Amino acid sequence: MSELQREEMLYDVVIVGAGPAGLSTAIKLKQDNSDLSVCLLEKSAEVGAHILSGNVFETKALDELIPNWKELGAPVKTEVSSEDFLFLSKEKSFKVPNFLLPKALQNHGNYIISLSNLCKWLGEFAENLGVEIFPGFAASKLIYNEKDEVSGVQTGDMGIDKDGNKKDSFEPGININAKVTVFAEGCRGHLGKELIKKYNLSKDKSPQQYGIGFKEIWEVDESQHEEGLVMHTAGWPLDNATYGGSFCYHAENKQIFLGYVIGLDYKNPYLSPYDEFQKFKTHPAIKKILTNGKRIAYGARALIEGGIQSLPTMYMPGGLLVGCDAGTL
Repeated sequence: MSELQREEMLYDVVIVGAGPAGLSTAIKLKQDNSDLSVCLLEKSAEVGAHILSGNVFETKALDELIPNWKELGAPVKTEVSSEDFLFLSKEKSFKVPNFLLPKALQNHGNYIISLSNLCKWLGEFAENLGVEIFPGFAASKLIYNEKDEVSGVQTGDMGIDKDGNKKDSFEPGININAKVTVFAEGCRGHLGKELIKKYNLSKDKSPQQYGIGFKEIWEVDESQHEEGLVMHTAGWPLDNATYGGSFCYHAENKQIFLGYVIGLDYKNPYLSPYDEFQKFKTHPAIKKILTNGKRIAYGARALIEGGIQSLPTMYMPGGLLVGCDAGTL
């Protein structure tokens, strides 16, 4: 089927990615101008399905975006009650006094949340404002106009076999055109990478750096659960030359969000980030929490680590980069 036979749709704004950045952008646009037509594309089957993070959440941005979020029942309920930072050796742990922790590791007033659940809630909020959300549609290709400006995206073709041939069920992707296209794909989004290269958005910037984060959700024994506790660790099993550490967040319903982050600039060619995470769980301070518990979910994702000096220019003709696509984590 030729390109001329693809269906065309036109919006004021198209947003690629229904993560927190994409959803917040859609909501803010409709709040500022309810007459704008806003389309949001999400590759997963439902909003929130590709959101991995269980995190400690500072509510400042949500306070500004939706001031009455508490009254509206946002899934932001477990306030941080206490926090620990541990340095680990192979068998022992040393707790750093909280007053010595940098401000970034002080979480009084923050909340332990499932970011997936928050995105689901934000998706419903956005739809109630009139945002059109299309889950199950991945933006696979950029569309440029005759002035070489971004003018939209093309969704992926469906019904393609493993060799790239069209099956009987073939359905061509749709050209979704917009006055402005916002890219919120997440870390290392392929469209964002193309735009950064095409428009030289990283000129005079430091190279971006990346990490990998593993996360597991555990349902633990009540005796090992302290709702509201935030714990971070550094040290074992990593050596002093490798950036990384863990998080252990005690959420509601006897669940903990357990994770490990390792910078991908590690020097040891034999290091396996996944194996380091598994080794970490054998430390006495962690093992006792997981004893008699069960893992109910797991996953991994890339993380932006480069910092402000690595941020690309976030705009180009016809488009914007936001969230991890723009390097802002």
